[in-house]
Amino acid sequence: MTIEDGPLSDLRVIEMGHVIAAPMCGALLSDFGADVIKIERPGQGDMLRALSARTKDGVGAWWKTLARNKRLVALDWKTDEGREVLRRLVENAQVLIENFRPGVLERAGLAPEVLHEWNPDLVIVRISGYGQTGPRSSWPGFGRAGEAMSGLAHMTGFADNAPMHPGFPAADSTTGLMAAYGAMMALHAVQNGSARGQVVDLAIFEPLLRLIDYHVPTRTGAGLPVDRNGLQSPNSYAPAGVFRARDGKWVTISAGSAATGRRLLEAAGGKEWADQPQFQSLEGFAEHMDEIVDRLGAFVAQHDAQKAIDIFQAHDAVAAMVYDVDDILADPQIAARGDIVGVEGDDTKVVGPVPKLDKTPGRLRWLGRSELGADSRAVLEELGYDAGQIDALADTGIIAGPDR
Repeated sequence: MTIEDGPLSDLRVIEMGHVIAAPMCGALLSDFGADVIKIERPGQGDMLRALSARTKDGVGAWWKTLARNKRLVALDWKTDEGREVLRRLVENAQVLIENFRPGVLERAGLAPEVLHEWNPDLVIVRISGYGQTGPRSSWPGFGRAGEAMSGLAHMTGFADNAPMHPGFPAADSTTGLMAAYGAMMALHAVQNGSARGQVVDLAIFEPLLRLIDYHVPTRTGAGLPVDRNGLQSPNSYAPAGVFRARDGKWVTISAGSAATGRRLLEAAGGKEWADQPQFQSLEGFAEHMDEIVDRLGAFVAQHDAQKAIDIFQAHDAVAAMVYDVDDILADPQIAARGDIVGVEGDDTKVVGPVPKLDKTPGRLRWLGRSELGADSRAVLEELGYDAGQIDALADTGIIAGPDR
């Protein structure tokens, strides 16, 4: 198995993380050619393997997409012999990703200071529930805690009901994205000489806290709370909402300015309604929002979803169908963009690399494989171990793999 060319094809990444956040970071880098070596414990493996529905061949769907393009090594790095294998990997890598609770690496003798002795230019990406510092740094923390602490859960749902978590692991996924971004910045600092290897420290609540963005200045600058607002946009100045169409499907509509708001109103109620004086400013929209939402909802309810969308589109107003996964798989725009991809011989499809680079695009080379330690032997051979040494490590359980 070879690593295809890509913009990150000169990058070797050691992924010591588990479940979602760190594997997402590794997957994003692997999409664009990085040689990501995922380390799992012999006999156990990443519990991500068992966290989702199984595909037809018995492999977890989540594992297939988050272990894509990665080489798999099963290594007990808490032993002296395993630590030596890890040292050789670190010496030949540019990035190491981990998402253990703070202190785990230190207790194993693998503190950043030790890793930087082995490789002074190594970028160490550390993901944890609350970060490496602060009074809660030792607390356990998963994605749902991050969604709660960031404010996302408080802002999601209906005002008169409980806060809600989104229908996917938002904190974990955004942390993986931000971790890849942090790794790229730290690598750039190595490249331009402004810093040698450094630690990228991410608490799992911080990416959502940053991406939500407006709730803190709204509270501190305008003195206003930011609360749940049901199906309407949290920005009460611009008309928006999710409305049920006659055929039972849902349509979301939105506007970002008075001008785009008037286009929505004209589509739903005619030019006479849209041109009324109160709709010349966002403040006027805010004062009449209940009337607007009721009328937009009544308009959508009179039509099948696609017909309502067509009418909004004819007025250059923003409206879209609320898709389920089957809609996503059937959509011609998504297909034209090449956003759903697969590999030969496997029915499982995954979301393709994002963003799209016109000269050095990312690509799916292979999906996550079921064999624990599938590449252990090949990777150790690259590190200079001979067949006898590899066999000895396998015999003592330091490494594992099917290719004995």
